[in-house]
Amino acid sequence: QVQLVESGGGLVQPGGSLRLSCAASGRISRINYMGWFRQAPGKQREWVATSTSGGSTNYADSVKGRFTISRVDAKNTVYLQMNSLKPEDTAVYYCNGNLLQIGEIVQRNYWGQGTQVTVSS
Repeated sequence: QVQLVESGGGLVQPGGSLRLSCAASGRISRINYMGWFRQAPGKQREWVATSTSGGSTNYADSVKGRFTISRVDAKNTVYLQMNSLKPEDTAVYYCNGNLLQIGEIVQRNYWGQGTQVTVSS
């Protein structure tokens, strides 16, 4: 079984910073990409950022210049450094990974359980 486990959420004041982590574990053969989504109360889940196995990164316009995604392949871990946080960044943040399990031939999408980020004074 593959698991994605997030950590690092919490309460922060506007303008502050947080760093989220997501570690993938299990029988992993290959990770194609890992990224982050978020879901605010009453809203649909939205994409935030992605890091591919080729080293490229992409960001939603709403977080570009403030958030940085990075990964450590040896640890199957992806991070989201969030700076200059705004109240509208408040949401549950979900880690997403597209990967291939050992013994399988089709890659699948996996999700973490989510971590709450609250930006408030």
